[in-house]
Amino acid sequence: MSIDVLNETEFVLDELELVACARYVLESMKVHPQAELCLRLVDEPAMETLHVQWMDLPGPTDVMSFPMDELRPGRDGVPPQEGVLGDIVLCPSVAAAQAREAGHATEEELLLLTTHGILHLLGFDHAEPDDEKEMFELQRQLLLTFLATRGRPGA
Repeated sequence: MSIDVLNETEFVLDELELVACARYVLESMKVHPQAELCLRLVDEPAMETLHVQWMDLPGPTDVMSFPMDELRPGRDGVPPQEGVLGDIVLCPSVAAAQAREAGHATEEELLLLTTHGILHLLGFDHAEPDDEKEMFELQRQLLLTFLATRGRPGA
């Protein structure tokens, strides 16, 4: 699995943990082992430009996902597709503000947003209440399981 991190900000983060989280989510979702993903961290002006351009919404947001080959999670009996999953764009300064409000670390918020972004790349959405419930429960399970296993040898 190829996961690149492009940090275009002054924010200092543990890129290896971000990659480990992304890899955990992709493996858990049975994405093809040769899939490609790019995680890009940008400042608020860059995120605002993307948010206006692609969503026609003002101001910066926390995360945006840009799927490429429209890969979907693997299923039993159906081999996963190979290809480029896409790009996830994260805004650390927006994530930091959200983390303060939620009472946890910015790094944990970025892990949450990475998980959220990957699920969007895999076709999950939260526009409808039932879809939101499914996506957020899956996101919660994936993140909690990753956080519980991080730091353990072999994990």
